[in-house]
Amino acid sequence: MSPPPPLSVGIQRRLIDLIDDAMVDALALRQRLAGALARHKQQLGLPARDAQREADIEARARRRAERRRLDGEDGARLMQAVIAAALVRQRQQADAAPAQELAGTGAAPRAARVLLARLPPPERLAVPLRAVPYAWHARLLETAVNHVLAVPQRAGKLAFMRGRRLAIEVTDLGLRWVLEGGDTRLHTCAPGTAAEAAVCGKAIEFLLLASRLEDPDTLFFQRRLAVTGDTELGLTARNLLDQLPWESLPLALRILLNRSARFAAAARDARCGKAA
Repeated sequence: MSPPPPLSVGIQRRLIDLIDDAMVDALALRQRLAGALARHKQQLGLPARDAQREADIEARARRRAERRRLDGEDGARLMQAVIAAALVRQRQQADAAPAQELAGTGAAPRAARVLLARLPPPERLAVPLRAVPYAWHARLLETAVNHVLAVPQRAGKLAFMRGRRLAIEVTDLGLRWVLEGGDTRLHTCAPGTAAEAAVCGKAIEFLLLASRLEDPDTLFFQRRLAVTGDTELGLTARNLLDQLPWESLPLALRILLNRSARFAAAARDARCGKAA
């Protein structure tokens, strides 16, 4: 059999264009992921650069290039350029961040605080939230709680909840859920189910707790969150949540919780300043 005819110059160039487009798209995706990671590291107070991680990336690219019969240094130089571009973008974002801070100084933040002060307080959301079928937000809570507690559940650290009921009460939103421990997971109970203990507080306090922007001991000591009923059960559950490694949550969820808590706190502070 004769070999297939070579591709025309036009087709070869089109294929190269497609590969170039894919490389740019991949670079854009990598930059977005790197930017999100950089913001998360900043929120945790971690250094922006990790020399060992950068060296590992270059070494990995070098080995991969060699497996593809390329010059290993070409692979390493490619990743050096990618890392350099990511650092430039992160510095640009860091330089722009102060102007976007809601709690900062200057005309833009002052305007933002005025707008935040005009937002309705959480109590205004109570009526529309109660119109949402209980089964919907109960299922959402059950799914989220079991996802977050999957690791301690497998380690047997939720045995204390088996057959027991703990309520979560968001006082300003008029919401209440009761979680009951089963053999393998927690389940939400029907509305009005009695609970042995309850953790009560306003929505923002739960958000600050979930985002780790506030220490649990501070929230409970200042009575911004309270445990009623079987205090031992409530405090055991609280201590379990306090011991959860923050890194066990998906990065996107950590970012969402952090941003939501900061926004809610800024809105609360703006309303308090307006009232004063």
